[in-house]
Amino acid sequence: MAQNIYILGIESSCDDTAAAILCNGKILSNIVATQKVHEQYGGVVPELASRAHQQNIVPVIHQAISQANIGKKDISAIAFTRGPGLMGSLLVGTSFAKSLAMGLEVPLIEVNHMQAHILAHFIEEESFEKPKFPFLAMTISGGHTQIVRVDDYFSMEVIGETTDDAVGEAFDKSAKILGLPYPGGPLIDKYAQKGNPKAFKFPKPKVPGLNFSFSGFKTAVLYFVQKQVKEDPDFVEKNLEDICASIQYTIVEILKDKLKKAVKETGINQIAIGGGVSANSGIRNALLEAEKNHNWKCFIPKFEYTTDNAAMIAIAGHYKYLKQEFSDFSTTAKARYKI
Repeated sequence: MAQNIYILGIESSCDDTAAAILCNGKILSNIVATQKVHEQYGGVVPELASRAHQQNIVPVIHQAISQANIGKKDISAIAFTRGPGLMGSLLVGTSFAKSLAMGLEVPLIEVNHMQAHILAHFIEEESFEKPKFPFLAMTISGGHTQIVRVDDYFSMEVIGETTDDAVGEAFDKSAKILGLPYPGGPLIDKYAQKGNPKAFKFPKPKVPGLNFSFSGFKTAVLYFVQKQVKEDPDFVEKNLEDICASIQYTIVEILKDKLKKAVKETGINQIAIGGGVSANSGIRNALLEAEKNHNWKCFIPKFEYTTDNAAMIAIAGHYKYLKQEFSDFSTTAKARYKI
């Protein structure tokens, strides 16, 4: 009988400390500690994030191991996020993973955070249909907006990306302009569901190829709100749902237009999404519509695998373990780390 492969995944790229245990690709535990400290600052403060990781990492890993009902000695390998992300945050996870792997005398596996968002689609679950190679992945988060051609587990090519801000930032900054608390993206989604998406028209940036740009869009939202508030100080309050619906509609259209172009250029009609912004209901609904209207096959992960989590790091580690792709203990964190 084949031996069970237990992978401990550790994720610390931004402001969530996460640990997960996978056995042969199936989740036994997936623990995330979120940091509330950033809310009062309206964004992630790197120094505070790394301090919170130091406080959270031991209890989170301990909880993941005990919830999985295994012992430390059962762990086959330790997978960790090497990058991209905030340097201080990455250092906490990297150092801890190296120390633990050394102490347990098990292999160390470095994982690219963006690849892991895509590989989350391969977590073993009965209700979970996996995409077949080749497919297109759209990774959308607070720091990234990319279209990736995926030919194999680790054979990926970025064919389109943002030239400035990420889509998650466009959501959060728009929310901030409207006076909504951080993180504002989910609140825009919440209000948008009750609003009219065509109440207000926002420009769609003209960017060549499959690339994106959101800085001009954010500026347009700012100028629009400033102009309207000058004429009526209660404008935002009176029209919040319609403004949110119009912002969300425009962002979703920008993403959809580029996906249509990517499908046309590559001839690949399998689309998988990943990253925190893929939790957005507007994006999910647009993809489900595209399945019907454009004959696409869309793969949308469960909510718990969209935001930063360690299950996706562990599944990437699992596939690297099968290939015996282990890291040297001299490996270091990388804030910028391309797919």
